[in-house]
Amino acid sequence: MTTLSALTRETVLVVDDSPDTLGLLTDSLEALGLTVLVALDGETTMTLLERVTPDVILMDALMPGMDGFETTRRIKLRRELAHIPVIFMTGLSETRHIVEGFKAGGVDYLTKPIVPDEVIVRMRVHLANARQTHSAHEALDDARRFLLSVDRDGRILWGTPQAARLVEGGPPELSADGATLAVALRIWLRRCIDGGPRESREWSIATGEDAKLVVTYFGEVGRDEFLLRLVEHSLAGDRARLQERFGVTPREAEVLFWIARGKSNREIALILDLSPRTVNKHLELVFQKLAVDNRTSAATLALQALGG
Repeated sequence: MTTLSALTRETVLVVDDSPDTLGLLTDSLEALGLTVLVALDGETTMTLLERVTPDVILMDALMPGMDGFETTRRIKLRRELAHIPVIFMTGLSETRHIVEGFKAGGVDYLTKPIVPDEVIVRMRVHLANARQTHSAHEALDDARRFLLSVDRDGRILWGTPQAARLVEGGPPELSADGATLAVALRIWLRRCIDGGPRESREWSIATGEDAKLVVTYFGEVGRDEFLLRLVEHSLAGDRARLQERFGVTPREAEVLFWIARGKSNREIALILDLSPRTVNKHLELVFQKLAVDNRTSAATLALQALGG
């Protein structure tokens, strides 16, 4: 039997109405130390997924009621479940069935009779890929790159964890139902896709006093898949990040913030109720601490620190 230490303590959902297949797979997977869940049909699967999120799903295609293809389509429409690899196991071996399985959202397709060692090897590959993708998404969040992938109708395909938080708990101007962009944003997205002017590829949503959420259109990254970036901006939060990153004082952080926003010294003086001369002195100290010699370089570093 193939050993698979990388799968230890992972949870596998096996969806099949065949007692023989369920028994064979359950025994093989539990022997590896995996947690195995079982569902006999599509409806039971969807109910189970309301309570548990498995790491991988082994899905039969032919089942009573809702078949495996339709069940997978419904799983992939749920943003919180869409990342789960679905591997089809079925006696259907015609090309059209294999194509339907992949179109439904499956990552692999095995024909019966099932060989447990082959299933385990395929799972190993797809779980590793899923982990790498999840780690990459978390890394993007750590760098304050909150990314969201949508189709041209504004349906959300995937998002990094923080982007998901912003969609689910953010302002109503962002999301219609947690899985689809709001109407105004969908109209804006379509203009961007159709080649609207580059300066219009940002959308700002006020989220409070001196706080906003900026959505930026990055472009097409796949067939009918478009990438958006979400960045939170608030004067207090951004100032704290600049202080921590560059070791500047609170006032210097405010000056740097407004430099990054393209404001002139005179405009900054009016905003902060300072004299232009005082602003200039703060800016000289900022240049020293950032090891730069002009405002453009300082603004670039500040924007990188703020993720925008």
